Parts: sequence; structure tokens; C-alpha cells
Amino acid sequence: MIFAAGLGTRLKPLTDTIPKALVPIGGKPLLQHIIGKLKAAGFDEIIINVHHFAEQIIDFVEANRHFDIRIEFSDEREKLLDTGGGIKKASPFFNDHKPFLIHNVDILSNLDLTRLYADHLTRNPFATLVCNERETSRYLLFDSNNRLKGWINEKTGEVKSPFPNFDPRHYRKLAFAGIQILQPSIFQYMNGLPDRFSIIEFYLSMCDQKELTCYIPDNLKLIDVGKTDSLQEAAQFLNQ
Repeated sequence: MIFAAGLGTRLKPLTDTIPKALVPIGGKPLLQHIIGKLKAAGFDEIIINVHHFAEQIIDFVEANRHFDIRIEFSDEREKLLDTGGGIKKASPFFNDHKPFLIHNVDILSNLDLTRLYADHLTRNPFATLVCNERETSRYLLFDSNNRLKGWINEKTGEVKSPFPNFDPRHYRKLAFAGIQILQPSIFQYMNGLPDRFSIIEFYLSMCDQKELTCYIPDNLKLIDVGKTDSLQEAAQFLNQ
């Protein structure tokens, strides 16, 4: 699944007329770069959630003959559902009982997706979150076994964890990279949840019950193409 429903507010004024997914980097839209990376790793069934200028994304994919793979759309034009709600709405697409990958449309990286998927199959956790050590304001907190235990916003000092007397100083701080693999059994735990919710909040509500782990790639290079000042850096990254 490719998350492409966001408003792209940090990329204004570009996203006043096009969706973030179609912002060009190195002559090709972001979405095309992500589809190409997924195809190269062997993924041949993709669902894309759409909201902001949804028609443009659908038209682009159709004009490219769905890039010769199965591509469907999860329509969130009526209401943005956040990350957790977006996954829940797309649940009928994941009916083969296999783990599935979620990739933000605005993340470019050198991550080996094939190796990531193989690692998930080997360890078989509830979810695998790609993380790395980089400077940000919000961190996921993991124990020495790479299991998720909490979250911290270092700007506000807010801490979240289901564990009593949780002390974030005892855990490793990692930044989430916007790429993850989930077990299909996750959907049964979403029953009864509202249409709109955050997948990270969902993880934090159950990390005391389920194994939620991080995957930390060696020598990860990652560009979050979320702001206009990252566009040139992203183009240089693609030219490496």
C-alpha cells in the first residue's frame, strides 16, 4: 500500500494545483519512483489511498496502464482517515493472508525492500517498522530486543506508553522512516475503532500485548520529500 492521500501542506505552493504524489523529482513524479521501487522488489499488487486531487493520481496511473501490475485505489475523498484508518479501509485488498508492506509516497531511500520483507518473515512479529537514528522531535522508543515500548515528543516532553511508571531514558530513541510491514491479523484488532485513527497511536495502545519491532537498515539513506527545501536534495539523491 502506498500512502498518497495527504494534503501536502508542507510542499505548498506546489500542492495548490497537484497532489504531493505527483510532485516531480528528477523528471518523474514521486509516485512513479515508489511504484518503480516496489516493482523492482517483486511487489506486483498495490493499493494507493487518495484524497487530495485524487482524480489526478487515478488518471496518472491509468495513463501509464497501471504500470503493468495490479493497482487499485482506496478512495478517501469524502474524509481523510489518517494512517490507521487508511489501512483499515483498504483491508479487503489484503485478503491473501500474507504480510503486507506500507510505504509513504514521500519517502525516497536506498532501503532493500526484499531484505526487509525476508527479515519480517523470519521473525514474524505483529508489525515491523523501519527506523533509523536521525534527528527529529518525535521518537519511537525500543528496548534492547528492538521491541516497541513507547513514544516521546522531545519538543513538548509528552510521553506515551501502556507500561506503568515508564521512563523513556531507559530506551533507544529511533525515528520512524514511513515504511512498515504488517501481519493481516492486525485487522481483527481494528474492529470497533473509529474510521479515522493513527497507526502509531494504535501500536502504542497494544505494544504491551503484541510484538512490534523495528528494522534498522545498515547505511540507510533516506529523504523525506515533505518540504520544498528537500526537493533539490531528493533530486541529487536519485542521481547518485
